[in-house]
Formats: sequence, structure tokens, C-alpha cells
Amino acid sequence: MVRHLLILLAISSIAYGQDNRPVFDTVLSGYKYPYPVHTLAITSQGQTLDMIYMDVQPVQPNGKTVLLLHGKNFTGAYWKTTIAALVKEGYRVVVPDQVGFGKSSKPLSYQYSFQQLAQNTKQILDALRIQKIYLLGHSMGGMLATRFALMYAGTVDKLVLENPIGLEDWKTIVPYTSVDTNYKTELKQDFETVKKYQLDNYYDGKWKAEYDEWVYLLTGWVKHPAYKTVAWNNALTSDMVFTQPVLYEFSNIKAPTLLIIGTRDRTAIGKQTVPDAVKKTMGQYQLLGKATQQKIAGSLLVELEDVGHLPHIEASEQFVSPLLKFLKQ
Repeated sequence: MVRHLLILLAISSIAYGQDNRPVFDTVLSGYKYPYPVHTLAITSQGQTLDMIYMDVQPVQPNGKTVLLLHGKNFTGAYWKTTIAALVKEGYRVVVPDQVGFGKSSKPLSYQYSFQQLAQNTKQILDALRIQKIYLLGHSMGGMLATRFALMYAGTVDKLVLENPIGLEDWKTIVPYTSVDTNYKTELKQDFETVKKYQLDNYYDGKWKAEYDEWVYLLTGWVKHPAYKTVAWNNALTSDMVFTQPVLYEFSNIKAPTLLIIGTRDRTAIGKQTVPDAVKKTMGQYQLLGKATQQKIAGSLLVELEDVGHLPHIEASEQFVSPLLKFLKQ
């Protein structure tokens, strides 16, 4: 009887969409990450929240730990090939899903800031008793990595920014979009709308079937009854990204820094709201990478030609090679 009840509960926890793929709940319960996940309960803003993370140990440790920070439209799962490459070289790799993302909690009420996310992330390191890290952030994770390196300079031995967003201050260029408006937009998202956005901005019109996985992971919950909670969190974090630029503080970074920039990237928030003449000036990563290098004293720049917003996925070998070289220096 108990066995039958458990089976019924398992079946009822997974819905199926019209394409016959599982519909995710708000914490991606039906999706298996590339490595085992762990849970840290943190107390933040008067509530207990779960932060999910992977902690991947190498067979032959080199004594170094790399912390990977995901982008806004992604989860820790998309780091799988990077994790494998780092672990092979002896690095311990810690990969959290930030609060509001992936398998971590989606609070109904939360004051999102990069400072808050940095504090949350530091709690994982403290729980694991990790005192020193190499830090790698992609996209929004690059903004967070910058904030983390500024707040916890003594913890970050080296910093790597992979196509970070926020290299230009959009709020000085485009009109502000309210959280309420962003929420309404999020409620309309589906696989096709997200794929089109990524195709136009991340990959410059060059799509591969393998990229579908990351769109599905981002949209697999839109048909779930609790999707409104995810959409609300997405709207709040969009506001955080738009209103909290870090580019004015790049000059304060002390850690040795490597910028890995796919120059075909055209990501910029709010492009759809401005005239074409302005739109053409935004998200020009072949220029933004160079400008950012000049702001971070002593930083190195590796430009990957004909690569878009996700070098570690689109051109994994080209990405990993300079990454490992920098970490081993």
C-alpha cells in the first residue's frame, strides 16, 4: 500500500507538456544535474532558504578550488564541460545555484542585490571551510563575481570573467522597465521566445541543436501551476541586473584577472526599447572587452573570434585552454 502511494506521488509530481517533455516545478525536481547536488539552508532576510550546489572533488587534488557562478538565464548545470576539464586537472569545483535560480529556493519576497548574493555564496564556502578560491563568473555571474571579489578580496586569489554583462550602464541608455512590466513579460515566455532571444543575442543567428537543452532548462517550468513564482523572481533579478552596474568599480579589483570574451556576443538589456541607431551601439563585445581590460589594472584579455555569449558551451576547447593556462600561472 505504501509503495503504491509513493508511486502515485511520484507520478503526480511530474506533469507533461504538449511536447511530451516533463514540466519542472520551481526547483527543477525532475532534472538531474551532471554531478550530485547538496543543500545548504541559509537564513536570509528573515527566512530560511535552500541553496543548492555541486561540490566536485578531483581524483588527484592539486589543492586549489574553483568557484563557478552562473548567468541569469542559466543554472549551475550548464558548467558541466568546464567542471570536467577543471576536475581532470586536479581542481575542486564548487558550483552554486543562486537563490532565485535553478534548484535553489524561489522566495516570494526578496530584496535582490549582488551584495546579498555574494553573502549567500560566501556562506557555502564557509560551510565547506574553503578559505581561498579561483573565481569564474559568466554573464550575470560575471557581475556577481566582480562584487564578490570586491567584498571578499582576501578570498579570491584569481578572477576570471567570461562574457560578463554590465560592461556598459544600460540605465543611461534605455528607458527603465518596471518590475511589474518585466513580470508580465516573463509570464509570456516559452521555449520559442527564449530560443529566439538567445539566437539573436547569444549566438548571432548560429544555432546548434545542443543549445536546446539550456533553453528547455529555462522554460521547462512555464506550464507548471507555480510558474508565477519563478516569473516573479526572474523579474526581480532582471531589475537587479539593470539597476546595479559594477563597471564603475572595475578599477578597485585587486585580484589577478582574466577576461575571456566571445567577440560575436551582442547581449545588452533593453535593446528592443531604443531606436535602431542606438541599438547598434549596444552589446558590442569586440569593443567592450578591450575597454574593460583598460579599467582592471594588470588584467589579461583573451578574445575568441566568431564566438558568442557562451564560450564555455559554444567553443569549449577554445575557452578551457586560456582558462587553465591562467589558473596555472
